[in-house]
Amino acid sequence: MNQDIHPILLELQRNSQQLYGFELHSWAPVSLGWLNLKWKLITDRGELLLKIYHAKRYKDVHVLTRALEQQQKSHDFGVPCPELITRDGEVLHSLEDEKFIIMQFYPGNRVKPKDINKLQMYELGLVTGKMHRILNDTSMGEGITSQFVPKSREERISHWHHVMEEAANNDMTHLQSRIELQLKLTETFDVDSLDTTLTGWTHRDLWVDNLLFYENKVSAVLDFDRLNFDYPELDVARAIMSWAFYNGDLRTDFVSAFLDGYRMEYVYPSGRLVNSLRMLWYMESEWWITAEMDDHNVVQSRFAEEMIWLSQNDERLPVTVGNL
Repeated sequence: MNQDIHPILLELQRNSQQLYGFELHSWAPVSLGWLNLKWKLITDRGELLLKIYHAKRYKDVHVLTRALEQQQKSHDFGVPCPELITRDGEVLHSLEDEKFIIMQFYPGNRVKPKDINKLQMYELGLVTGKMHRILNDTSMGEGITSQFVPKSREERISHWHHVMEEAANNDMTHLQSRIELQLKLTETFDVDSLDTTLTGWTHRDLWVDNLLFYENKVSAVLDFDRLNFDYPELDVARAIMSWAFYNGDLRTDFVSAFLDGYRMEYVYPSGRLVNSLRMLWYMESEWWITAEMDDHNVVQSRFAEEMIWLSQNDERLPVTVGNL
């Protein structure tokens, strides 16, 4: 029977008290997540989460360790995110070729855009701003190249032509209007107009599945694994599109609630959101608008819907959110 139990669980079953200071009673698999394996652990120290990283997703152990250390730091400074169980001071553990973490299991619910309220949006902004303030206290240094480096307009135009050709060759002509929408905006888009001066350490995965709420409070920010040096305003734009965009409309009162909370903790210039949303579109549109869009799952389809809305409404952004 033990052959069906993951080796790391077997190791914890035998030695968790000696290695990590808790006694493992039982466990149950957790299905959420992409490729990584997760289990909820019942221990004498309460509920914990075991997460085993997929080798193909996280090849740079140094970058992953740095991100996890920042999760631990954020927790220590009051951001609602899981505390990591350490061993000899290390947050990332190994068994043979596999890397894993053990952390607190946080209660809470994922709140969809249709269900979120303005107080929750305010609290989301408040927590996001606090996280950015703590991450960017200069202790990690600056001057590192940002993860997102906007490609030239010519490169991106070539990309969209390739996607359109791919759709035509695969008899997906019904997708071409969505792809052409991206192409037409790119042809007139001034990439140099994007202000890329406000760099900093950033969560880089701030969307619906990675936040838990308890009543009107954020109970947990999850999945710091992609944290890196980039643009904090991309977190702002991603969170706003993930929760304030609903039923084909960007609800500006929800946007305002988020930004009111965010500005309580971190600087965000008035009118900056136009730049942030355009930067988000330029980065993400090529991820979600593809010749294989018919195969998108629910999550990918939602992201694609957001990109289509941003491309359709680019000219109106200064009017709709320019004063926020």
